[in-house]
Amino acid sequence: MMSERWLPQTEHEHAVMRVLTSIRAVSDAMERMHSGMKGDMDMNASDVAALRLLIIRERQGRSVSPRDIARHLRISTASTTKLLDRLVDSGHVQRRPHPSDGRGRVVVLTEDARNAFFRVFGDRLRAMRSVAMDYDEEELAVVARFLDDLCGAMDPED
Repeated sequence: MMSERWLPQTEHEHAVMRVLTSIRAVSDAMERMHSGMKGDMDMNASDVAALRLLIIRERQGRSVSPRDIARHLRISTASTTKLLDRLVDSGHVQRRPHPSDGRGRVVVLTEDARNAFFRVFGDRLRAMRSVAMDYDEEELAVVARFLDDLCGAMDPED
């Protein structure tokens, strides 16, 4: 049962609770969406999270090192090595020499993994984009700022 001090008293507090309830619903929907990928691609949650990181960074034009994956997933380097071994063995990623530092390595998606990701998520990503297209630039800027701030509050080490 919710403590009385958490019950909304003002209109602003009601609005805040509505937003937080909506965020929970989005989180649940994202979890269901990612669970579908885990099943379709025969992967565990960490594997899927690593692929999502690679997709996001690829779209940003940024490389991903094994250390980036370890830091993002908050797992040890030994666990990261095992994860990458699984993803390499399954044909989802490749380890390549770092383009500017020959001693380092980067992790890249294979074309098959990229295609599988968009086969599983493509319709949902298009639907999400369609929803976002209904908002103007100013509204989207507020939403993005709110979500960025919220991520910072939820996960301050990221």
